[in-house]
Amino acid sequence: MFTKILDHLEEWIITFLMGGATLIIFFSVVHRYGTGIAIPYVQDFLLALHFEWAQELAIIMFVWMAKFGAAYGVRKGVHVGVDVLVNRLPPEWRRFTVMLALVCGALFTGIVGTLGLTFVWENGMHHAVFGLLGKDLTDIPEGPTTPDLEWPTWLVYSAVPWASYLMCFRFLQVGWAFLRHGELPHHDESHVEGLSDDDHDELFAAAPAHGGAR
Repeated sequence: MFTKILDHLEEWIITFLMGGATLIIFFSVVHRYGTGIAIPYVQDFLLALHFEWAQELAIIMFVWMAKFGAAYGVRKGVHVGVDVLVNRLPPEWRRFTVMLALVCGALFTGIVGTLGLTFVWENGMHHAVFGLLGKDLTDIPEGPTTPDLEWPTWLVYSAVPWASYLMCFRFLQVGWAFLRHGELPHHDESHVEGLSDDDHDELFAAAPAHGGAR
């Protein structure tokens, strides 16, 4: 139950970030070119709008999307890997090598998440937490903010520990499934989400053939 909720939450976050960043960039470009067109009232209206924050927010959203997308990639088995040598190993050695790689991945992402959390904490998160707890903030720095949005940088950088710990969990999840069933998640490039196999076959059958001399 927990993993299903986490899976859906992970997908919703990635979808929201990707769609939101795309819309922000689109409206920012339309606004930039629209202000250069001398249309009465419309140009004045567009000039009154301020989109200086759009680029910064789009960058932040794409960074968050990339971090959480990496965790999604571990779960779905879409990360690039060279497994020619591993596939040629005996079954027992192959099992050991795969588990070693998964454990190393979990260890690495766990370390990155911990270091990232330490950085975020010292970058201003401790000021926000202690403020909520009502403690004395005299000797605690508030931390820097972003140039345009003026958001606390610790909030922006928190993508590192959140996504790294999620990625660590995915490595452990894949490793546990591999120990139980001996299978790794595999991404089928020919499969399209939302289409059944029969619909998929009909699309390919209806598609015109390309290439070859006539």
